[in-house]
Amino acid sequence: MLHEFLSRWGLTVHGLATVTGLLIYVIASHIRRQRRHPSAAIAWVVSLALMPYVALPLYLLFGSRKVIRGALAQPAPALPFQAPRSAALAPRFQQLAAAMGLPRAAIYQQLCIHADGTDALLALRSVMAGAVSTLDICTFLLGRDALGAEVMALLMQQAQKGVKVRLLVDGIGTYLGGRPDLKPLMAAGVQVALFVSPFRSPLPGRTNLRNHRKMVLADGQRLWMGGRNLAAEYFVGDANSQPPKTPWIDLSFDLHGDLARQAQQRFNQDWAFATQKSPLAQALPVFAAPAAEQAGAQLIASGPDQAEDTLYSLLISSCFTARSRILIVTPYFVPDAPLLMALTLAARRGVAVDLVLPRQSNHRLADMARPAALREMSAAGAHVWLVDTMIHAKAVVIDSELALAGSANLDERSLFLNYELMIAFFEPADVHRFASWIDHQRASAQRYQPQPSSLARELSEGLVRWLAFQL
Repeated sequence: MLHEFLSRWGLTVHGLATVTGLLIYVIASHIRRQRRHPSAAIAWVVSLALMPYVALPLYLLFGSRKVIRGALAQPAPALPFQAPRSAALAPRFQQLAAAMGLPRAAIYQQLCIHADGTDALLALRSVMAGAVSTLDICTFLLGRDALGAEVMALLMQQAQKGVKVRLLVDGIGTYLGGRPDLKPLMAAGVQVALFVSPFRSPLPGRTNLRNHRKMVLADGQRLWMGGRNLAAEYFVGDANSQPPKTPWIDLSFDLHGDLARQAQQRFNQDWAFATQKSPLAQALPVFAAPAAEQAGAQLIASGPDQAEDTLYSLLISSCFTARSRILIVTPYFVPDAPLLMALTLAARRGVAVDLVLPRQSNHRLADMARPAALREMSAAGAHVWLVDTMIHAKAVVIDSELALAGSANLDERSLFLNYELMIAFFEPADVHRFASWIDHQRASAQRYQPQPSSLARELSEGLVRWLAFQL
């Protein structure tokens, strides 16, 4: 009967499947405001047209890029922001952030930038052990190793003392960490949630959207965050594991104050999304704006829960307004064309652009995808530095007015697909401290020397860049 009906209208089963797939793609993209990378859009359309039986299920499973969900998508309310008359970078940055609905700058105290993994581990222990009423942890992965075991023991110890402990781990990250046994945590009273479990999630189309945010919050007053996952290689390594884990170079920090309370709101929203429960109804705290002599800092959440591509937009804008220096450290550098253009144009107009990368990262695809961008950066006059040790730090310093540090890499997955969390610091002394940390890593690095490329190599790099973004 279906065949006769289709024949009457000049259609085939394959044609019906193709039209259905393309309609679902167009309608979903429009309703959900899925502004896609051009290569991703072309790939989905071609796949749905040629292989609708395979592509449509994959699209329903992996195709969403934005998941704005009512109250959970609403940022903390901010007071009206006055457009700055100054040409300075920091006020312009805050103006754009406010226009995208991000919370205003807040006060913080006692910022400690961790010198190395040992320093970071001491600070982590201090924050966790110092919690009196609540302890909340968000991490991409929890390692099945000595560091993961220590973190779990601390969580259970705190829960048994009566502290309300919540652990939020990404659904894919728990597998990448070796699938640690979380049952003892729950038996000890720790609340555990997986952020979009890949096999049991009731949220269609979200599996490809990972929570890469990393933060530890004690009593809503003290915040530990940065680029480190809770596994041995991100801190001091593990010589007893098989194979042994050597420590990576990474960047993390801790602080007190209103900024930590804003991060607590962000965690509460992520927890509510992961557990599919409405956040507790309570009055949102009003944060005092930094005084005239205080520059403060701003929480920058980026990802599918934001209507705009917040971090990406702020990075491009800041590159165009930079006047003297752009200093970057990232493990993976696979920017899209507009971000790469913003960086190269800055270099061409005399801004000192320095990019610090690992010579070889832990992701082979990212290393294979980056040479074209590195060649273009070098041709524009930017300096690319390669560190022999794996460096996992994520930070951007612009002029002496802005330092961005947190969880986001400068690749298209971090900028367009992942849930990420950065902090924008505006205090000149603290901006200088982040710059000094990156410069310290750059001091032992070697200058990248671009090699001539063949047409075959450029084509293969382009294919890998497309694949790396999809994955």
